[in-house]
Amino acid sequence: MARTAARQPVPARRADAERNIAAILEAGARLLSADPTASVADIAKAAGVGRVTLYGHFPSREALVDAVLDHAVDVADAVLADESIDTAPAPAAMAELLRSSWELLDRHRRLFMAADRVLATERIREHHDRPLRRVERLIARGQRDGDFRTDLPLAWLVTTFFSIIHSAAQEREAGRLAPEEAEQVLITTMLSLLAPAERPAQA
Repeated sequence: MARTAARQPVPARRADAERNIAAILEAGARLLSADPTASVADIAKAAGVGRVTLYGHFPSREALVDAVLDHAVDVADAVLADESIDTAPAPAAMAELLRSSWELLDRHRRLFMAADRVLATERIREHHDRPLRRVERLIARGQRDGDFRTDLPLAWLVTTFFSIIHSAAQEREAGRLAPEEAEQVLITTMLSLLAPAERPAQA
């Protein structure tokens, strides 16, 4: 009777693939956060895999950057999970959220530069849906408590948060915003924007 060729168990292959993907994402986040022009070959080498293996999981640089960005946002979302966002006064909670967000974003700002080069702005925004739901919940609470303005749509205020913090990263990278000033500039800008609109004086 002819013997069939031995086959590696599927679960073992899956485990190898998962380890390779994890190594690629970690290496991609590390290298692209240091240099947004880091090549696919550099990332494969840092991950300890061949380019063929990397392209087997991520068929293009766009797909790789997309996955690395998603991984980085997942990690950031876990770090930003803090019960005080739902208990502290809204302005104080917003200031702390901005501090934490900026610390993470500043660390990975060059990764976002890499994403800007190959991904549509709307796609980058989609990656932030989970963290931005936290922002939306906080702003909505501030509006209910009278701490934040209600004359502008909630969705627009959330979009403004996203736009301002990423613009700060771009300004920081371009050297137009000093590292030691960025955090306070962000907090002052966002809290000023969220402050309740002054009512016109009555005649």
